[in-house]
Amino acid sequence: MRKLYFLLPGTSGKFACGGLWAELKTLKLAQQICSAEVVTYRQREPDKIFLNDLLKAQNLNDVIFIISWGFDVAKLANNLKRQNVVYHAHSSGYNFNLPASIPIITVSRNTLGYWGQKSPNTLIYYLPNEISPEFQNLHLNRDIDVLVQARKSSEYLLTELIPTLKQKCNVQVVDSYVEDLPGLFNRAKVYLYDSAEYWAQQAVSEGFGLQPMEALACGCQVFSSVNGGLSDYLDPGFNCYKIAGYSQEYDVARILKAIQASSGLSLSEQVLNEYRYENILQRLEVILDELNEFFDHKQHYQSNIKNLTQIRLKRLIIKSIYKKVKKKYFQG
Repeated sequence: MRKLYFLLPGTSGKFACGGLWAELKTLKLAQQICSAEVVTYRQREPDKIFLNDLLKAQNLNDVIFIISWGFDVAKLANNLKRQNVVYHAHSSGYNFNLPASIPIITVSRNTLGYWGQKSPNTLIYYLPNEISPEFQNLHLNRDIDVLVQARKSSEYLLTELIPTLKQKCNVQVVDSYVEDLPGLFNRAKVYLYDSAEYWAQQAVSEGFGLQPMEALACGCQVFSSVNGGLSDYLDPGFNCYKIAGYSQEYDVARILKAIQASSGLSLSEQVLNEYRYENILQRLEVILDELNEFFDHKQHYQSNIKNLTQIRLKRLIIKSIYKKVKKKYFQG
């Protein structure tokens, strides 16, 4: 099995974010199956290989480069076009195309569908992010009525809904790193998450949306947006509530009702198991086996399926219209 190189711009400083932690988690999973390590390409780090140095090697047929940093993917794909490359897709909407020679692993079914439409000739796989085992319901007394993490929250949530809720119940807004997030979720009755506005400003999608799932796993009642990857597992009315529902008054009434309820909506263990370590490791093993078979094949064969380019799409539309006109007026 080929060695995996996970390409990251850096692993510290300005590159520290949720996407980095998710990629490093996937690296650790991959290391249970084959040899894998980080390669940086913007920031040189003393204990990491630097991409420019690595590319000086004569033969890299026995390695696979995993690219994931959305804004860098197009450039990296072009620079590595002679290599074995896989795109690990978190968010969608970066407005680039990839050749059929680069398989895609997506972290959500939402992103899976996006690339399934955009790259119909590409091998595409689904590998969700892992939810760690410490995120579970400890059945403790909950002293926080409403919990909100300020980052990614909408203006409506922070400037309208939260100030109103603070007059009626105990609200805690977190705007810094939390050391014990599972413990905090186990103290909260309701968790609010509204990221649609944030991602619309970034012009890309919510890739996965881990926090609402983590909160649900810890027994919180969740009021959330359902944009992007959140739509994979959130089911308003059945395991969560849709936030920003028509009016602030309606939101407040529903949240206060959820706080007072003796029981509420929850995410089933069956759903959660899909995102736990054992299932994801099994899926990754299958995917890596297939990828190695593909790159063996690629050494001997060229891609020969026509791409769905804009020009070809227009031709297909014109051909379809012509057939309809011909059938209606000349074969009637």
